[in-house]
Amino acid sequence: MRIIRLIFFLGLLMIPLLTAIKPAAGEGDGKTVYIIPVQQEIERGLEAFLERSLNEAEKAGADHIIFEINTPGGRVDSANKIAQQIRNTKIPTTAYIIKDAFSAGAYIALNANEIVMKPSTTMGSAAVINAQGNTAGKKAESAWVAEMEAAAELNNRDPKYARAMADEEIEIKDLGLKKGKLLTLTANQALKVGYAEKIVNDRQELLSYLKLDDAKVMEANLSLAEKVARVVTSPIAVAILFSVGFLGLAIELFTPGFGIAGTIGLLSLGLYFFGHMIAGLAGWESVALFVLGLVFLFLEIFVPGGIIGVLGVVAVIASLVMAAGSVTTVAISIGIAFVVTVVGSFFFLKYFGYRGPLRKLILFDSTSTEKGYISNDQRADLTGRIAEAITPLRPSGTADLDGEYLDVVTEGSFIQKGKKLKIVKVQGSRIVVREVKEDLSEKGGD
Repeated sequence: MRIIRLIFFLGLLMIPLLTAIKPAAGEGDGKTVYIIPVQQEIERGLEAFLERSLNEAEKAGADHIIFEINTPGGRVDSANKIAQQIRNTKIPTTAYIIKDAFSAGAYIALNANEIVMKPSTTMGSAAVINAQGNTAGKKAESAWVAEMEAAAELNNRDPKYARAMADEEIEIKDLGLKKGKLLTLTANQALKVGYAEKIVNDRQELLSYLKLDDAKVMEANLSLAEKVARVVTSPIAVAILFSVGFLGLAIELFTPGFGIAGTIGLLSLGLYFFGHMIAGLAGWESVALFVLGLVFLFLEIFVPGGIIGVLGVVAVIASLVMAAGSVTTVAISIGIAFVVTVVGSFFFLKYFGYRGPLRKLILFDSTSTEKGYISNDQRADLTGRIAEAITPLRPSGTADLDGEYLDVVTEGSFIQKGKKLKIVKVQGSRIVVREVKEDLSEKGGD
């Protein structure tokens, strides 16, 4: 029954929770405008959403695509792929900055044919930051600066401003930018230097500027699946899912049957694969490899030797790396999950004890005198009796007690052969003696 239930929950990993994706259509006749939101952090989930939205816009025969941008930036690799998708489309594009377009958001905006901004909005500040929040190395910075310049030149914009957004060593006197700071353009500054074609108050004014007042407006919306993917593909979410998943499965080994902990663990790891599949990072092969790894780990309980267990661990880790596409992200997340699992398992065993399937393979019973187990004869009757050292005690040796030879040990001092000994303590097979002084013996006889 336990195996059947485990197989059932593993089967849940093979069921994609896909949600139907349909854009919301607005009223209008003639031309079609497709609006795609580029909001929140730029990561793999957004990358997949934009790829799907651009394909839909092309299939719908859209005459213009508007990217509504409000983002603090994000992953450089995702921004590069999004920019490539924008460049590849044959449909005219406009980046409409509705609040902020920082870092990778500014780069995406520069790849559009036109940039339009709302009043009091900004764009720029595009330094490359690594996972630890520090500026990336010189090589990565140089490549990113080149990408920013190329994006500006793509639509005949002065590349020095794009460079100043990513390189704090650039000084631009006409904007009051000094070395040590990255360039961030306000809407008016962007209009002045040619990094924005127009400032508008709302979407309708934007459509009027584009001469698309009567166009049919279609807006791409994130499906439920894509919303989940955007959350679970972030590095923080990956670490949390790994921690919950590993700890849940570990606790399942300490408890009988298959219950809540194991279910939560499998669902957490299943959510990890699901999100990365929606984002286009994982395929069914990674899921199959993960399930195979779990089967190997399960078999290790009944087939001792270790080889199957090692293969299971390798298969699980390989599947996680395949799904994420980033060895660094997975390595950090697994390290965090390992610590959480060890600490969590310790406290679980401390407060709830062990009642799991490994009980059949591990000896938990202990023997003690209280339970009636005696490893040797107890000679408590020897305490206080007088023996004689027949070998030097350094500090151990042999003593004669009424013709019976005993292995004895002193309290730490050296005792010569032939000396009288008093047995002061008996602990199992350990007999502790002390030298009996002659003068004390004589006094005792008076």
